[in-house]
Amino acid sequence: MKHPMLTILLTAFVISLHCGCLRALPCPPMPDLKNVTEFICSSPTLSEFPSGFPKQTRLITVEFTNVSIIGVDSLRALPDLQELHLSNNKLKTLPNSLFRYLPKLQAVDLTNNLLRDLPPGIFRNNTALKHVALKGNRLAVLRSVWFETLRQLQFLDLSENLLAELPPFCFDTLENLTSLDLSYNRLRELSPRIFAGLASLTGLNLEGNHIQTVQEKTFRAVPNLQFVFLQNNSLANLPAKIFQSLDFLEMLDLSQNRLTSLDPEFSDQVTEMSLDLSENLWVCDCRMKALLDWVKSRSINLLSKKSTICASPNKLKGREIASLKPDDFGSC
Repeated sequence: MKHPMLTILLTAFVISLHCGCLRALPCPPMPDLKNVTEFICSSPTLSEFPSGFPKQTRLITVEFTNVSIIGVDSLRALPDLQELHLSNNKLKTLPNSLFRYLPKLQAVDLTNNLLRDLPPGIFRNNTALKHVALKGNRLAVLRSVWFETLRQLQFLDLSENLLAELPPFCFDTLENLTSLDLSYNRLRELSPRIFAGLASLTGLNLEGNHIQTVQEKTFRAVPNLQFVFLQNNSLANLPAKIFQSLDFLEMLDLSQNRLTSLDPEFSDQVTEMSLDLSENLWVCDCRMKALLDWVKSRSINLLSKKSTICASPNKLKGREIASLKPDDFGSC
C-alpha cells in the first residue's frame, strides 16, 4: 500500500488533470456543437476510439472502455489538445506517430492498459509534456529514447509494471522532473547511474520491488529529494552514508524490509523528518542505541512505533524499540 502522504500527492495530481471534466460533454461529439473543447467517453461498450472531435478540442477522456486499438490518425487534426486520458482500456500497442501533431500536449494518462512496449519516437514531438502516467501496464523494458525530448516533464508514473532493471542514464534529460514512481516493479538494485540528471527530483517511490542492493552514491544525483519510499523490499543492509547527501529529506520509509541496523549518518541539515523503521529485523545493540539517540536528539517523527520492535537479542525480542531505556540495549 502506498504511504498516505504519497496517496494525497497522487490524488491531487489526478484531480488536477481532470479539472474541468465535469463540465465536459460526452463524446463522440455532435456535428453542430460549437466552442466545445472537452469530451468524455467512459462507456464499457465502446470498442472503437471515437472520431469527429472539433479542431479546438483541448481535453479528451476515453476511459473504462473496451477500446483495444487507436488509429494512427485518431488525433492528427487536434493541434490544441493539451490533455489525453486513456486509462483503463484494452490498449496493447500505440502507433509511433500517434502524438506527433500535438505540440501543446501536456498530460498523457495510459494507466491500466495492456502495453508491453512503446514505439521509440512516441513522445518525440511533445516537448510541452509535463505529466506521463504509464502505471499498471506490462512494460518489461524501459527505453531512454522515450524521454529524450521531455525536458519539461514533471511527473512520471511507471508503477505496477514488469521492470526488472533500469538502463543507465535513462532519465538524464528530465531536468525538471519532480516526482518519479517506480513502485511495484521487479527492481533488484539501485545505482547512481539510474538517477543521473534528475536534479529537480523531490519525490521517489520505490515501494514493493525486490531491491536488495543500493550502491553507496545512489542518491548523490538527486540532492533535492524530500520523500523517499523504500518500504516492502528485500533490503538487509544499507551503506553507512547512503542518505548523507539529502539535505532536504522530509520523509523516509524503510518499513517491511530485512534491516538489522542503520547508521544515523544523515545530513546535518536534516533536523525534522518522518521516519518509518517498522517491520524489520532490528538487532537492539549499541548501533540501535546510537540510532535512537539520534532520533531523540532531533525533531524526528518515528512512525509506526508499535511495529518497530527488536528481533534480537532474545531478551529484547518483541520489545518496542522506542520504549527501551539506555541500559536495555546489548553491546556490539
